[in-house]
Amino acid sequence: MNLVKQTKILSLSILILFVFSCKTDKKEQNKIKKDIEKQQNYIEIITRSMEFICPDTISSGWNTFKYYNLSNETHFFLMDKYPEGKTIENTLTDIAPTFEKGMDLINEGKSQEGFAEFNNLPEWFFSVQFCGGSGLIGPKKTSTTTIKLDPGYYIMECYVKMPNGKFHTSMGMAKPIIVTDKDSGNIPPTADVNISISKNEGITYTGNLSKGEHIFSVNFVDQGPHEHFVGHDVNLVKLDANADIEKLEAWMNWSTPFGLKTPVPAGVTFLGGVNESPAGSVGYFKATLTSGKYAFISEVPNNKEKGMLKIFSITE
Repeated sequence: MNLVKQTKILSLSILILFVFSCKTDKKEQNKIKKDIEKQQNYIEIITRSMEFICPDTISSGWNTFKYYNLSNETHFFLMDKYPEGKTIENTLTDIAPTFEKGMDLINEGKSQEGFAEFNNLPEWFFSVQFCGGSGLIGPKKTSTTTIKLDPGYYIMECYVKMPNGKFHTSMGMAKPIIVTDKDSGNIPPTADVNISISKNEGITYTGNLSKGEHIFSVNFVDQGPHEHFVGHDVNLVKLDANADIEKLEAWMNWSTPFGLKTPVPAGVTFLGGVNESPAGSVGYFKATLTSGKYAFISEVPNNKEKGMLKIFSITE
């Protein structure tokens, strides 16, 4: 075989090897990309004003929600699992009017009459299960929350209040969601900061709180209604130098004229968390910490006294 033929065969062999290698690399790259996409699979929720734009039907099991708050107000979302046979129509006819009337009386300074009005809530309302969601998230911010949901009929809601005291639920932030029997097949993320919350111990946490992105787990050791009829949750908030902690603490109680009312106290930016969840459940949220002052805080009356307000700082 002459030198020219040997050279051609060698060149062809190298070309075949290169093409095969590229195809193999491309297959491997596609596999990695798909694996990454699977791990980053999430359900998108968008709020531009007073609405939830998201799928009407989702799978059961573990789901990650990416909530884009594109509005100019602070919001959250909470997943309420309704008892069988009850729907959004019952929300509008049986629940919303009672809360509105009670809140109107409270705003008028008639707290006793307002709380008495809540006794008119239908018996089935107390069978609603609150199954997690995003903690409070500030305007133009995005939260990432992972929770586990059983099949059923849910209402996604936000009950932050307008400047006039009206609940966001009454303004359109109550959306029915069907969670199907089909399991998502997802697995929960791995947390590097672990938070626990209970009535006895308040909020406790372990892990290295440092600059950068973190995944936080929230373990609900117990659960039960506080003085304002709802349970505890965990919210992450960044505090500017002019933040008034006492005002923030008071703002976290919806059952007062000032509580959960837009705007939030000055110097406060909410960065997500995990909303009220059943006893024994665990939820997760992702957040990036920069240098500054922060707090974990629960949306309950007297959270500081209950150990449900924990302040910490991130240094350079």
